[in-house]
Amino acid sequence: MSSGTVNDAKAVKAVKARPATALTEAVKAVLAAVHEGETGRLPGLLAALGPAERRSCLLELKELRRANRGDWSKEARQRMGALLVAGAGCHLGAAGAATWIGARDFTGRSWARHPALADVVEAQPVEWQTDVVGRLAAKRGSGWSWDLYPLIERVVRRTGCAVPASDDFTTEWLRSAAGAENSPRGTSTTLLERLWTDTFTPVLLPRVFELDDVAWLLERDYTTRSGDNWPAAIAGLAESGHFGREELLGLCLGRLVRGGKLADQRAFLAVLTALAPTPQEYAARVRDLLALLDGLSAVAGHAQQVLLGLDEAGLIEPEVVGEASAVVLFRSEKKLVRAQLGWLEQAAKRSPERAGPVVLAAAEAFGHPDSAIQERALNVVARRLKAAGEAVLPQLLAAAEALNPAHHARAGELFGAPVAGSGDDDTAWAELLPPVPVPAPLGEPLATPEEVAEELAVLRAAERPDVAVFERVLDGLVRHAHRDRAALARALEPVLRVHQWQDIARWRDCGPGDVLYLAAVLAGQAELHRPGFVLRRNGHDPLRGTDTTEYGNVLAARISEAAERATADGPPYLLATPTDVTGAITATALVERLAGYEAAGVAAGRADLSAALLRVTPTTDPAVLAAADRLSSAAGRWAAAWLRDGGLPDQASERVHFAPAADSTRKRRWTTWWEDLRRIAVTQRGTGGPVGPAGERLAAEFRALLEGTEPSVVRVRRWEGWLREPSAHWAAILPHHREELAARWLDRFADCADREGRGTARMLVVLAEAGGPAGRALHLALAYGLGARHPEDRAAAVDALLVLAARGDLDGALLGRELGELVKLGTVKANRLAQSLTAAADTGAHATVWSVLAAALPALLTGEAQRGTAELVAISADTARRSAARGPIPEVTTIAARPGTSRLLKESRTLRDILAAS
Repeated sequence: MSSGTVNDAKAVKAVKARPATALTEAVKAVLAAVHEGETGRLPGLLAALGPAERRSCLLELKELRRANRGDWSKEARQRMGALLVAGAGCHLGAAGAATWIGARDFTGRSWARHPALADVVEAQPVEWQTDVVGRLAAKRGSGWSWDLYPLIERVVRRTGCAVPASDDFTTEWLRSAAGAENSPRGTSTTLLERLWTDTFTPVLLPRVFELDDVAWLLERDYTTRSGDNWPAAIAGLAESGHFGREELLGLCLGRLVRGGKLADQRAFLAVLTALAPTPQEYAARVRDLLALLDGLSAVAGHAQQVLLGLDEAGLIEPEVVGEASAVVLFRSEKKLVRAQLGWLEQAAKRSPERAGPVVLAAAEAFGHPDSAIQERALNVVARRLKAAGEAVLPQLLAAAEALNPAHHARAGELFGAPVAGSGDDDTAWAELLPPVPVPAPLGEPLATPEEVAEELAVLRAAERPDVAVFERVLDGLVRHAHRDRAALARALEPVLRVHQWQDIARWRDCGPGDVLYLAAVLAGQAELHRPGFVLRRNGHDPLRGTDTTEYGNVLAARISEAAERATADGPPYLLATPTDVTGAITATALVERLAGYEAAGVAAGRADLSAALLRVTPTTDPAVLAAADRLSSAAGRWAAAWLRDGGLPDQASERVHFAPAADSTRKRRWTTWWEDLRRIAVTQRGTGGPVGPAGERLAAEFRALLEGTEPSVVRVRRWEGWLREPSAHWAAILPHHREELAARWLDRFADCADREGRGTARMLVVLAEAGGPAGRALHLALAYGLGARHPEDRAAAVDALLVLAARGDLDGALLGRELGELVKLGTVKANRLAQSLTAAADTGAHATVWSVLAAALPALLTGEAQRGTAELVAISADTARRSAARGPIPEVTTIAARPGTSRLLKESRTLRDILAAS
């Protein structure tokens, strides 16, 4: 019997159970229409009901709604739409009606857009209608389109009540373009013409400037006519006098000053450009323009050009140039900084009497992290120094202390005295690295069923639950099921009421949130699945599916085994619960747990024991090994042998190139993106793990984690998509074998560098803090992270680099050589790598960064240099000087000997001289 049939039967039974006298024929007709999903008939049927009948009908509708939950059949979906309409018409109070209409049950399938709902609402008194739509307008919408909007808009326009000004209502008005959905595209009126006549415009247009994530709406064209979009329409309202120009300019500049996402800022900048403020209008808002200089690059660049034009026209005070420079010259965007220095020099050319303030303003760039920018600023000062006079020399000399020492000699000549600190070039700076991280202990087991329920609620609410939370919940459920399963079920009931286990389809990977299955089984709210047991879905496993990863299979094995055992023999606790947040278990704890099992006469579960053996920390402590040898159970003997043999052996990673050949016999399609990949990868031979004294093997799910790996198109494609995103829970399965994990996740790390991958690099820190050797796979993963596309991934890679260095696990030469080869392949871009290594050097890790760059430079300087190579050489020169590095690098010497004045040649000469210093 299908779930839909079961729920239908429940609903019919609930209705028939009512006393016959309580249901009139009119009520029965409404209920029959709802049950059949005949939504269109409901307005007429509801009109025949009196107040008492509506109340009695509502009771039946609530019962039917409860029975319908969790049923995703076609009939149930049709019934939900009918339930929405019928319930709206049966509520006599506006508050109850608004709660019913806006309920989460009815937010899918666009049921609220059915004309029958609007007909039912409009049949009520006007006061009731306006109260209902006012409450609905205050509710938060969901998805890209708000299904309640048409109903609210229809009532507001017809009754003339106050226009709601909530974010969601304004966004939907913006999306619908003031009635654009009612006007065929390419015909009828333009957006501007609709805004002229729309009564919502005066209320909602000012609110548009307060919304977030609206760029795609503002930039959309609403007809085939050129310029039929929001920026042009807003400018048209100002030009026609339908809306105050001063108000719109103030709103637009205020929105840009407030800041926001790049797409939104560009969209509102387009609005400002369409308004085309005059120089006089801009001059009246100079303070806003100065504030924009601290915003996103595109906005700051616009403000800079406007201010430059105002300065040339003499519409702003000279002091404004200095204020602007104080902001812009510290920005990282070199284009903006160069433009600002050019503005300063033009100002001094036009008015020589401004040379003094100009050179002092330009000297602000002496502290810029880019050595080339420093040199450009020094050139501006040198050209305008004579006009500025000697009065500025003391201030310039003080500012020159921030210059790269490579510029100290020239600055000293210009300013008439040596720059302070110039004699310290040969003194190495102290290496600053973060403290070595110490894993936090997992904490004591959860003491009561109520604590288990609270932690389960926390786990389900978290986007990325911590390892500690999941492991404590899993262990707590097993512990308290053993102690008092009835008390545990009572404590779990409120949580399971909110977070219901729905065994609908296994389309995603098994994750920590699926511990809810165990909770539901222990509370009697889900059937226990056993292999081979035929459920209503022909043996469907509630925790595994076609998209379950090897790591998801391990979690599924642990959770399902815990569910089966906790409802049968009931072990007092789990063996595999880690003792710290990395997933590791101390050998002492595992031996004590196994001894406790033996004392209680409890056999170890295979999945639980396999997980524990992979997590146990190797030890040579004679006392612990002796205690292990005293264990008598099969699991105890295996654990003792495992500890004496040193646990799971480490796997070596072998370096290989991965460059799939293109298929020339077919046209290129988006599905053949892998043909362009050029990567360095690794292979591992694989191992199934040591065999126990009696021939024991790890459970199959755990052996699958240890199989051999090598790069292939199949594997690259298999890892595509968010369903296979490594997590801390995956790392916690093998807390002492990060090299094996890095080898198997290498494709996802590489995606961050040569494709549009995002987020995986956060796992580099987890691997850096884990145990085991840091071999080629981990260093390659770090190399891809340092060259990642997105800044947050590069930041995570820098953190991992520093952690490895602090722990003494970083092989700078290995990392540098791999980075050099990846840059030559084009897999890692030199400019992204430069940003990462600059960030690392800025923390004080100069020797660490130099150890990487010294090994990377030979490859970086061989062949055609990429954009960003000069910057890498500049970082090399700075870190070499600060770490007192000596000894020539032939490739640097060769480049430095070439004629020319490019930045690469200049920086190479600087580095050559530093390395050659005695």
